[in-house]
Amino acid sequence: MAYRFFRKSKAERSFIYANKLKDNEIGTPQPIAFYEFTNFFLFKKSFYVSEQLECDYTYRDLTKNFNISDYENILRAFTRFTYELHEKNVLFLDHSPGNTLIKRLNNGYKFYLVDLNRMKFKKLSFEERIKNFNRLTTHKFMVEIMSDEYAKCSGFKYERVFKNMWNETVLFQRQFHNRRKLKKKIKFWKKK
Repeated sequence: MAYRFFRKSKAERSFIYANKLKDNEIGTPQPIAFYEFTNFFLFKKSFYVSEQLECDYTYRDLTKNFNISDYENILRAFTRFTYELHEKNVLFLDHSPGNTLIKRLNNGYKFYLVDLNRMKFKKLSFEERIKNFNRLTTHKFMVEIMSDEYAKCSGFKYERVFKNMWNETVLFQRQFHNRRKLKKKIKFWKKK
């Protein structure tokens, strides 16, 4: 009932946010439409439709294959892309490994956001900016590279950026694994 009467569906939010990103010249597959199945009282399900985008990588590939050609430059370009989001007052709440597509261009790389239904549009504090990296990797060397590039873009000191980014990453991982342990305890009767 909440989605039927009080809250926009994930599909509608994705469509609205995709158009906002496009208006801000931020990469996302071209939005086409959204559709909701409802009856008089209840929301059933919804679909968001965008153009299919062929890409060379996702960010997840960077967390698994460290031999990708031009690896560090891609990671630094991704960090600049994230900085650009922040400068345009976009907080992508699902900034996680599978939600950024990467295309190689002749003169660099282009990034496209997917899974768009959770975003905020507002001026971001230092803490919000750095916390936005916390889901992206468990690898310290990647955090070091992203911290270095973000410090160069933002003017914040590297030591401060790295300390905060690594602490947020460790905290997120700890909370993630604690939630998984709790779910296993709660659902102890289910077989693996």
